[in-house]
Amino acid sequence: MRRQDDTASPGNLIGELVVGALAGAVGTAAMDLLLYRRYQRGGGQESLWQWEFAGDVTTWDRASAPGQLGHKLLRLALRREPPDSWARTTTNLVHWATGIGWGAQYGALASLTSRVPLLRALALGPTAWLASYAILPLAKVYKPIWEYDAQTLRDDLSAHLVFGTATSTAFKLLCH
Repeated sequence: MRRQDDTASPGNLIGELVVGALAGAVGTAAMDLLLYRRYQRGGGQESLWQWEFAGDVTTWDRASAPGQLGHKLLRLALRREPPDSWARTTTNLVHWATGIGWGAQYGALASLTSRVPLLRALALGPTAWLASYAILPLAKVYKPIWEYDAQTLRDDLSAHLVFGTATSTAFKLLCH
């Protein structure tokens, strides 16, 4: 049993947010390892570090969905076109911030729903997956979900299931 002043004790929202954020980073790394393995099986030749940190992103046109969303947010904030030299950093920041943010939300929910950890753990990956197919089409980064083929949706969902499983497992381990 944990003491009340433990960093990740039930009811300690700040502690749960921090542990959740760390767990979200673990989950993001786990998901990325799966995606990298798929990339390699498809003939990809970049090293893990080059692939993971978007080494080939030199312009906004080459940025992935996180980078495209970051590009749109930067244009709104700056009221001008951000330089292409920001594309790689923005892609990485938005990608990792998304996973860490989902983990922090998971941690916050953990402090409120401590009686249903299995349900919370099972819901994380599909919730993040579905949210991306709701939010990113509104930002015109993704097409509507019904325009994707079943294989694409299945592959993306399975990667998010890995994210959710790894995040929830890391959270549980970090709390003990």
